[in-house]
Amino acid sequence: MKKEKISRGGRLAAKRIALTALAAATIEAVKFALNAVPNVEGVTLLSAVYGYCLGAGGVVAALVFCAIETAIFGLGPWVISYFIHWPCVALVFMLLARLGVKNRWLITLVAAVMTTLFGVQTSLVDTGLFSGFFDRFWQRFAIIYVRGGVFYAVQIICNLVVFPLLFVPLSKVILPAAKRAGMCPLAERQKAGAPLESEEKVESAAGANVIFKSGEDAIEAEKEDGKGVDNRSENS
Repeated sequence: MKKEKISRGGRLAAKRIALTALAAATIEAVKFALNAVPNVEGVTLLSAVYGYCLGAGGVVAALVFCAIETAIFGLGPWVISYFIHWPCVALVFMLLARLGVKNRWLITLVAAVMTTLFGVQTSLVDTGLFSGFFDRFWQRFAIIYVRGGVFYAVQIICNLVVFPLLFVPLSKVILPAAKRAGMCPLAERQKAGAPLESEEKVESAAGANVIFKSGEDAIEAEKEDGKGVDNRSENS
């Protein structure tokens, strides 16, 4: 029994490591592929999908992606922004999954807000938020933010288009593997006792069947009573 448990635990761990590594690799691949398209990015979408489907594994995948980017391009102020923003995107969508949020428009709204915050955050870091140099800080911040305004606007529009179209299909592809590996926040929520919509419908149907069955039993009992009365009257 112990060997079986260890073997099963080892397989689950291997699946989780493989899924996390695959997630980090696909984020990096999509980011590299879209470098040729100005101001268009897919990192937000994939970080969100992996956070939603893989939970903590999605957050780790985002951190690994940031480490890969740092290894490729070297250190710079953008590294701080990356290590703050992309794991936070995965974390926020992991929390949405734990809360059972499935509305694609609400998910898209959250993605748009996160993309807007990315522009604010990177501008704050580029202005010198962590350098201790605060002379005319907000004037310099405004200049840097406005200078990147077109870039940020295109990113927001891109995610407003991409999320309603691709978030649900990608999640449906990843969720089965995530559930088999025991990584899915939605499955954890279901285990915790929060009923899904389909379960509520089944419970309602089961309740209706019980009521219907009780009604049938009551009718049969009345018939039996009626037969008993008829028999007693005949005997008398």
